[in-house]
Amino acid sequence: MTDPRRPPTGPAPAAPVPDGGPLAVVPPRYGGGSLADVVPSALAVLGVPGAVDLLGLAPRLAGVRRVAVLLVDGLGWYQIPAAAPYAPILAGLAATAGRPLTAGFPSTTPTSLASLGAGVAPGAHGVLGFTVRVPGTDRVLNHIDWAGDPEPLRWQPVRTQWERARAAGVAVTVVSRPEFAGSGLTLAANRGGDYRGAAGVDALATTMLAALAAGPGPTLVSGYHPDLDRHGHLSGVDSMPWRAAAAEVDALLARLVDGLPADAALLVTADHGQLDVPAAHRIDLDTDPRLRAGVRVVAGEPRVRYLHVAPGALDDVRAAWAAVLGPAARVQTREEAVAAGRFGPVSPDHLGRVGDLVVTCAGTYALLASRSEPPAVSRLVAYHGADTAAEMTVPLLVVRG
Repeated sequence: MTDPRRPPTGPAPAAPVPDGGPLAVVPPRYGGGSLADVVPSALAVLGVPGAVDLLGLAPRLAGVRRVAVLLVDGLGWYQIPAAAPYAPILAGLAATAGRPLTAGFPSTTPTSLASLGAGVAPGAHGVLGFTVRVPGTDRVLNHIDWAGDPEPLRWQPVRTQWERARAAGVAVTVVSRPEFAGSGLTLAANRGGDYRGAAGVDALATTMLAALAAGPGPTLVSGYHPDLDRHGHLSGVDSMPWRAAAAEVDALLARLVDGLPADAALLVTADHGQLDVPAAHRIDLDTDPRLRAGVRVVAGEPRVRYLHVAPGALDDVRAAWAAVLGPAARVQTREEAVAAGRFGPVSPDHLGRVGDLVVTCAGTYALLASRSEPPAVSRLVAYHGADTAAEMTVPLLVVRG
């Protein structure tokens, strides 16, 4: 078995994220330190023409012809110490072969999966939140429950890295839950790969390793594991169910590390971290008339809200939300958020998916919408989506066979 404590050949790149603590604001590091840079760097290692090694992986992965990329949903960099007692392999890899990256903004699963698959910042691929308003309507699209309207290839028009790899002769396999096959998000983020369903840790490891070893040529395999995130949402970070899920992640890593072919590498990353939100920091926008006045559509999620306002109401809504929320959140116009680079460059076709106002929670606050969202959302324990270090900072762990 490859020793998970042994660092890969060559020096590890310096961590790009200064440690100001888990609640410090961390901007996305597009173009050399973000989740969107992982697969383009892997393709450069595999020799795909035009791919750029933005993360400097090549010196550490010389001779590698097969790459597996595992995304563990909810495994933030700041959650690794909590997981360490139950996931020693994970902790060892983080200490010896890991560095932090940032997710894109918002720090949420649909946005991050599209960033990983397309290899670009959210403003380019257009999956700009957990839920977004469909421009020209009052409809709110949930990217997780997206069945195909809007049409995925139009909604997310960027050629995926899997398509690019396949066109260059790389064998590409995407391994995820069977129920996700053919969904709008899968088509937007993962088109171009040979999709294989795998439910559970054992099936995921077996399917990924089989795909990795299947042929003699360059190979790229993507895997997705959702359970850590699910138990964090339902029970909280470092709860007993979360600890059990962390142990399952460790078992998955053990299988993958042990089974890597000699000419292969495993890259482990995540879509976001999580933080628990206490009852005292939960603000229900649907029960406060000051927060509903002038607001036509609410989208986003509890840690970052997109507000689409009635004509002429922008200034009044902004002033009301800033007054009510105070230090609990930052209220920006769409133009301010885009100019600040939070999404990367935003295609004009995607601007309408961002709210007229972008409200980002600070600290451990959350903005619930008890009447306009499913009740289960308000009952969650942990959330993500905003730009604290706990949510934005994700690992990149690199292991050679």
